[in-house]
Amino acid sequence: MITIGCYHAHYSNIALIEEALAPYEVELVHYVDPGLDRRKQDADFTEAVIREKVSQTLQWIAQCHADAILVTCTLFAAVLAHEAQHVSIPVIGIDDPLLQKLQQDSQEYILAFTNPATVEGTMARVNEALQQGETSEQANVADVSRTKAAVIPGTFELIMRGDKEGYMKAVSTGLQQLAAQSPEKKVVAAQLSMAPAAARASANTGTEIYSPLASLASYLEQQLNIGRH
Repeated sequence: MITIGCYHAHYSNIALIEEALAPYEVELVHYVDPGLDRRKQDADFTEAVIREKVSQTLQWIAQCHADAILVTCTLFAAVLAHEAQHVSIPVIGIDDPLLQKLQQDSQEYILAFTNPATVEGTMARVNEALQQGETSEQANVADVSRTKAAVIPGTFELIMRGDKEGYMKAVSTGLQQLAAQSPEKKVVAAQLSMAPAAARASANTGTEIYSPLASLASYLEQQLNIGRH
């Protein structure tokens, strides 16, 4: 059995990961740090602050007898390309399965967010992933234009104050509106906290709205060789 250290920004993500990986022979050890989200409006808050804190925490989790690390916060995951290389065990971001999916098809996507602070970093990771392996500048531009971001307003405050049902309802409604407005595009709930709302919106509309949980288990099977009970 392998041990996965799960690095969260909010405690609500713990249950989602526990449920998704319940069928597997893994030990999940959870580390929750809401500090960066709480500090993001500070005048001196920069990407360097995020990098330093994430780097310290990744190294700490690695020292706590973890075999791999799963980073469930998109704000944290946005700096993994720079910080994960300093850690001796595999580090997987919650949006890694999505990045792989985007590389494998040519569909147009709308990435929906509730936390505005995560948009820039996640979209930078998306664009970088789309450009990997491309050889022509024209292909790069075409690929990047396949994705756009949309923030569902007034929702992140709900989850931060513990209003799970209010958050679920508002996010589900927002995702359904995005799907209706752009039926030719695939709507993605970009943050893990949005996964239950994405499932509800998919059921309501009959249209798949992709979430970070959709292919997480199969991705971890592939990357970490984890097995089922």
